[in-house]
Amino acid sequence: MTSELLAVFEYYEKEKGISRDKMIEALSSAILTASRKSIGPARELRIDIDPIKGGIKAKAKLMVVETVTAPFDELALATARKIKKTAEIGDEIEVDVTPKDMGRIAAQTARQAMMQRIRQEEKLLIYEEFKDRAGEIVNGTVRRFEKSDVIMDLGKFEGIMPKKERVATEDYNIGDRIRVYVVAVENGVRVPEIILSRSHPNFVKRLFESEVSEIADRTVEIRAIAREAGYRTKIAVWSADNKVDPVGACVGMRGARVKNIVRELNNEKVDIIKWSDNPKEFLKDALKPATIADDKIIVDPVNKRIFAKVREDELSKAIGRHGQNVRLTNRLMGWDVQVERDESAHEKFVGRVHSAASELAGHLGIEVELAEALVTTGMNSIEVIATLDASDIVDVLGIPAEEAAAIVAKAQAQVHPSSVQ
Repeated sequence: MTSELLAVFEYYEKEKGISRDKMIEALSSAILTASRKSIGPARELRIDIDPIKGGIKAKAKLMVVETVTAPFDELALATARKIKKTAEIGDEIEVDVTPKDMGRIAAQTARQAMMQRIRQEEKLLIYEEFKDRAGEIVNGTVRRFEKSDVIMDLGKFEGIMPKKERVATEDYNIGDRIRVYVVAVENGVRVPEIILSRSHPNFVKRLFESEVSEIADRTVEIRAIAREAGYRTKIAVWSADNKVDPVGACVGMRGARVKNIVRELNNEKVDIIKWSDNPKEFLKDALKPATIADDKIIVDPVNKRIFAKVREDELSKAIGRHGQNVRLTNRLMGWDVQVERDESAHEKFVGRVHSAASELAGHLGIEVELAEALVTTGMNSIEVIATLDASDIVDVLGIPAEEAAAIVAKAQAQVHPSSVQ
């Protein structure tokens, strides 16, 4: 067991950073428990381990008596004087009680108990080293997968990137070297868990801090961030220095700074917005590329609600794909943002269509409903219709070819009256 013990000492010292003294303490306690099964309940039993050679001895203090009645606690005077010539009845003498063979079960028990104590020491070591690193970005290597969780090699320790902290659009392979954000160091029941993430909003925040010197020196401040990992991030920045453009500082010369961050995020879209304490201004920037007029925004500061009416042609931009743009704006502002179609603009549009259709219907002698169908597809004047084939009219209105030909003929007759016989 000596060579095994030394090998364990060397491995944990080099690979895990656990001191030999700590391991000896753990092993002594473990073997003490195991030895009692082989030696018996001796009084004041202790384990002596040589830290250099790895030798193990069990020693116990026994009471010197004339006649032994309790062999685990007592030592005959004659035997005691072989160890110590001046021994007298009533003295306590420490004797070597190491069994020749502690036994397979005892040795296994000792190993198990020792490994348990070593795991406790390793747990404490991990916790002490990483407890202050929560919130930092570290480099790691993908070591293995446990179901949907990614186990990362961080050097001396392992971290776990749970499924919820992964980016849905990213694939990881064993051996990949990646950067991850330390979410927390949790002092778990068995071992401390270093929780890692690539989907956390603060991962993007830390990337900006490392890439943009103005953020690092606090000339520019990140006021808010909202993220749907793998797809889009909105980040609001601000500077107390009026001479500094916070958005420009984050973008960098020819976009170099933000490009580096986007590359790290595997081409996730990043919107950099100038933060404002004016909700209207903040909303207009946050909902870009949609354009919204000031008079179409209503602010309810008491309930932190903001309503924006958007033109029909800007509505899809404001809402974004699957509602993403407005959803991220909600999180970024911390307000309940409501975006809806500007009915007044829509009504004006409908009115213009109806007016054009009525005029066209009068020229061609057709129903207004048919004329509206033509107008909404771009056939909004007799000049345009005069250039069409009857088949184009059939495709839009679904009427017989003869009727379509008659409509085209009427338009041509009004546009080119001299050519009509």
